[in-house]
Order: sequence, then structure tokens, then C-alpha cells
Amino acid sequence: MNRFALTISALALVAACAPQIPDSSMAVSDRNGGLEASPTNAAPQVYDGPAISDEQDFAAVASRESIESDAQRLAANAAQYQVVAPTALPSRDGSEGPNIVDYALNAPNKKGQAWYSRFVLSSQWRYDYNCSKFTSADEAQRAFLERGGPERDPMGIDPDGDGFACTWDPAPFLLALGYRS
Repeated sequence: MNRFALTISALALVAACAPQIPDSSMAVSDRNGGLEASPTNAAPQVYDGPAISDEQDFAAVASRESIESDAQRLAANAAQYQVVAPTALPSRDGSEGPNIVDYALNAPNKKGQAWYSRFVLSSQWRYDYNCSKFTSADEAQRAFLERGGPERDPMGIDPDGDGFACTWDPAPFLLALGYRS
């Protein structure tokens, strides 16, 4: 609650207590805009944002809506419905590069499980340096597959031989289809 709303709330409290104050005819003014509150003029409620919806309050909705107005609203919404017929998905012509989603769904192993043999002397420095060239793990995996991966690893970005370059992980793709990794 901001300072203005607190001031208004304090004014409402003073207004409620005004009959107990000897001179209750004196109006209380707030310092942020001249709003006045008195026992006969309660302070308005001020909110920072939009009010909370009262759609779940039957009395509030019943006071402004009727069965007829609800039927009109439903009819207007139904008139705006559009049926869209499904169409076939476009086919990939292969010019987009390797499909990492297809690779993730058909990989024979899990992340970290060695599946391909790698050169043992490949260094951590080479792995870090080459992986840092890519802006994302997906981009690294595409480049890895374009350059002969997973069978070959000329850049040294899959030193453990699991078929997944840098930090790329097929788990999100498998989870999207409901598979457990």
C-alpha cells in the first residue's frame, strides 16, 4: 500500500472516530490532494491498480447482470467463433540443418552414458574453448551433428562420447512427449 492510500485509510479511521472528538464538525484534510473526510463524508478508497474482479460474488453480478443479458453475451461470443480446419504440417526439405529434436527422441543412450569412442587425449581447454564459440547448447548440437557427430567429434565438444555436444541435453525434448529421461 502506498503512502497516499495509507493517508486515506488513516483519514477514514479519524472520520469513524470523529463523534468521540469534541469538535467533530472540523473536516479532516489529507495533504495529497485536498480530499476531505468527515463523519458524513467517508474517505474514498484509493487503489494503485485495477480493482479485484467481483465475478465470483453472486450479489454483485446479480445486481448488474440478468439471465437475458448473459444469454445475449453468450450469443455474441458464439457469433464470433471461427472454425479453423487443420492442415498438413509442412515437410522439412533438409536445408535447415540437422533436426536436434529428432536426434533427441531417437538417441540410443542418455546424457553422460558413453556410446561413441573418443580420442582420450582431448583436453578440457579445447572443450571449453570450442563450446564458448556457440551462443546456445542447441546451436552447438546442430554444429556437432553437421560436422559428423555423433560418430565423429572433430571439434572436441563431446569428450565423454555420449553424442551430446557441450551442455546440450535431450531430456527437455523427451519430457515434452512424456518420456522419462
